[in-house]
Amino acid sequence: MSCEAPIRQVVAAAYDIPTDAPEADGTLEWDSTTLVIVRIEAAGETGLGYTYSDASITRLISGKLAPVIDGRSAFDIAGAGAALWRSVRNLGRSGLAATAISAIDTALWDLKARLLRVPMARLLGMCRDEVAVYGSGGFTSYSDAQLQTQLAGWVERDGCRWVKMKIGSEPTRDPHRVKVARSVIGDAGLFVDANGAFAAKQALRLAVQMAEYDVTWFEEPVSSDDLAGLALMRADGPPRMDIAAGEYIYTQDDAQRLLRRPSVDVLQADVTRCGGISGFMKLAALCEARHVDLSGHCAPALHLHVACGAARLRHLEWFHDHVRIEHMLFDGAPVAQDGCIRPDLSQPGYGLVFKERDAEQFEVR
Repeated sequence: MSCEAPIRQVVAAAYDIPTDAPEADGTLEWDSTTLVIVRIEAAGETGLGYTYSDASITRLISGKLAPVIDGRSAFDIAGAGAALWRSVRNLGRSGLAATAISAIDTALWDLKARLLRVPMARLLGMCRDEVAVYGSGGFTSYSDAQLQTQLAGWVERDGCRWVKMKIGSEPTRDPHRVKVARSVIGDAGLFVDANGAFAAKQALRLAVQMAEYDVTWFEEPVSSDDLAGLALMRADGPPRMDIAAGEYIYTQDDAQRLLRRPSVDVLQADVTRCGGISGFMKLAALCEARHVDLSGHCAPALHLHVACGAARLRHLEWFHDHVRIEHMLFDGAPVAQDGCIRPDLSQPGYGLVFKERDAEQFEVR
């Protein structure tokens, strides 16, 4: 193996996977999820990374970003990252560009681990060998029976200590839906996610109502851009209810804005949006410095290894859509047991193998 291991090829492809039922939250409805896969080759090995984004970023990756890292050492992830972020200056760093760079970064880390023949968690460093997950779904498009079946399944089948449901589509029904959810999950923690559907005082009134059912986590009660609204919720909301936001963090500056005020009790971060493994580790360091807990947003198979090394990590989101897709299309996707997932330390990198033939039917041409 060459000591430099120059990058020789960067390939991206998109897959649009239908949901198993109509889904909605407080602000959106959808019937499919788009997975964008990136493969990077160097020295006879191939690194695998991905993001959940839009199919349009495949052209951004292959046309603009791939040449930026072509020929660079596969071990120079920091240098590659700096070059990639610099290359999108005039496009804007946030949004689609950030998801594209995130997918490349996760592939670079997988490639490095495979070249070194070590599992990702060992390469990044571990402070735990398992990561707690919370069941997440409970879409506002679900009937009461669907909601109960899904949430109870995470508690009874997977041993999850917490479950999360969506609210906000019909605010007048939300207290009823929360009551219905509480009735089947026993003493498990109950989380709600409004996806920014409310104004601050409206969210505050609802928080007081939901506290009756021991809701201990209110995610994005207002838009993540409404720092004053989040701060109001954190200061004046029920004392046992944590305020969480951060899934739309694309850069460290986004995180700093949420942490500086402070606007959240728990910061969320998403490897597929925040700059990949490199970005997640930077956010984990910010949280540790500010004594704020961190929670991983969605894509559990991709978060698992880096989550093992994040000192103040509280848990990962075991999101229905992504768990389903990752088990459909990847060999080696983790399985929840006793409310936790564990990295396979016998395999290099993430230990994931993409199922090409199974994915063909979903590919966006």
